[in-house]
Amino acid sequence: MSGGWGQDWTEGRRIAPVHRLDLVFEPGGWSEMEPRRAEIEAHFARRAADNPHLWNGPILLLSRHGFSDGVLSGAFRQSDFAAFTFWRDQGWKDEGMVNAFALAAIEGSDGGFVLGVMGPHTASAGRIYFPGGTPDPSDITPDSRVDLHASMLRELTEETGLSPADILRDEGFTGLFDGPRIALMGRLVFDAPAEELARHIRAFLAREAQPELADVAVVKSEADLTPAMAPFAVDYMRWRWGGN
Repeated sequence: MSGGWGQDWTEGRRIAPVHRLDLVFEPGGWSEMEPRRAEIEAHFARRAADNPHLWNGPILLLSRHGFSDGVLSGAFRQSDFAAFTFWRDQGWKDEGMVNAFALAAIEGSDGGFVLGVMGPHTASAGRIYFPGGTPDPSDITPDSRVDLHASMLRELTEETGLSPADILRDEGFTGLFDGPRIALMGRLVFDAPAEELARHIRAFLAREAQPELADVAVVKSEADLTPAMAPFAVDYMRWRWGGN
């Protein structure tokens, strides 16, 4: 796929319900990337020169995982956004890690979806996908679990102003397994049509000093899809339209 989204879907492509997450944090860092640290820092410096809002904070990437009988298990390790950005911009080559993250697949009572348009100051400016992002150390629980459900709900509130109390039904995760990426789409159904949810989110964005989202996009059918939308979001919506 072009535009930094990652590789083309391979014969290992899967879309499947995920009934349970069994994810932990382990020490060790990203050993494959450490010998390239000078390249990574130079690359990030160039990116930050173009966008001074970029911040090289800690993130979590999946170092090993398995998926069986609807259970996604695995272990995350800590790296940083500079290494992640270098990996992404080099074409998502096999470097021993997988980018596993949870997104809030906002669904209105009318079946319409609401996606976020990333702001110009973000690392994914102009791209369109559901609220969420790569987990970070705040998603590690006291017993060293990695809570992607909590990560999803936090990002939902931070990006849209919607809260868990606004959710009518939490239908759980669907996993889109795509080479170096596992996108976990949490189906969150709200008791309001998609256009009404969009108005609520836009009002929230207007009150924020520097919102992460520039706008939202409502998708009700194939006619509403655009090239700026993340392939994993598009595939999820098509999967839902297929009756899943």
